[in-house]
Amino acid sequence: MGKNINHIGVFTSGGDSPGMNAALYAIAKAAEINGIQVSGIQKGYEGMIDGNFIPMEPQQLQKTVHRGGTILKTSRSARFLTIEGRLMAMEMLQKNSIDSLIAIGGDGTFRGLLAFSELCKLPFIGIPGTIDNDLAGTDYTLGFDSAVNTAIHDIDKIRDTAESHNRIFLIEVMGRDSGYIAINSGLGTGADAILVPESGKDFIRLLNKLRNYDSEEAFIVVVSEGDELGTELVAAKIKEVNPQVDLRITKLGHVQRGGNPSASDRMLGIRLGVASVKALLNGKRNVMVGILNNELVLTPFGQVIKRHQVNQELQKLLKMFGS
Repeated sequence: MGKNINHIGVFTSGGDSPGMNAALYAIAKAAEINGIQVSGIQKGYEGMIDGNFIPMEPQQLQKTVHRGGTILKTSRSARFLTIEGRLMAMEMLQKNSIDSLIAIGGDGTFRGLLAFSELCKLPFIGIPGTIDNDLAGTDYTLGFDSAVNTAIHDIDKIRDTAESHNRIFLIEVMGRDSGYIAINSGLGTGADAILVPESGKDFIRLLNKLRNYDSEEAFIVVVSEGDELGTELVAAKIKEVNPQVDLRITKLGHVQRGGNPSASDRMLGIRLGVASVKALLNGKRNVMVGILNNELVLTPFGQVIKRHQVNQELQKLLKMFGS
């Protein structure tokens, strides 16, 4: 048992995602029940270096579960990439008597903790917080469900105007290295084509579809921002094969990160938050808590890598419905 856990430091790092505040509340609540103090570290690794620590009271955090973003703020930290920066962070943790860390973020966050573990011997636990759903070790990451729901809501609205004019719409969704948002939002809205980084043939199939497109009905294409061609080039290539088409581009952008978290993301945040405190109390370190087949699992940071391929079932669905 982790009997020496008396003061947990918790922070959010990298891109924000809906559900982070629910996880923060769950961490504070689980810690309070076990008689453990919790301090929030503002602005991620930057705040750790600068000593920006605040108390985390579950009674106050309870009021933030419905809010998107992160009340602790988040930022990238060039200083933490250096040994000097990590030494400064360790000094601040020691100065504030913090004896363990819980980080909510993506693979970059966990790579940072893994490097930090070479200097700092405190136990570290990670919670997967990224809308891209691109981490091994969990079926879903915190914020993914909310981002997909936001994208679906917006694509449904765009279809209304597309059908009014019989236009082609290229709708770019987030997913720099992963097509999970594009696939789920595209299939969920009945898109005519879906372009993702993981597929090299989807673009050829799209051009073949549009070569003889006669503008008698709307045509919706969902494009992941990480697609190798890029939305503008896709539009240009479509114009080359069919110069007569009426085409528009819409980039949903950071709206997908904002807004109230879905019910699924709120519950995921609660489950993972409580599990992270439990992992510390059980003496675990340098692992990410995740959920596989609806069961809580722990994955060592070294195995938490980005998934660059969607699973086979989604690939088959993509070929059947989206291309």
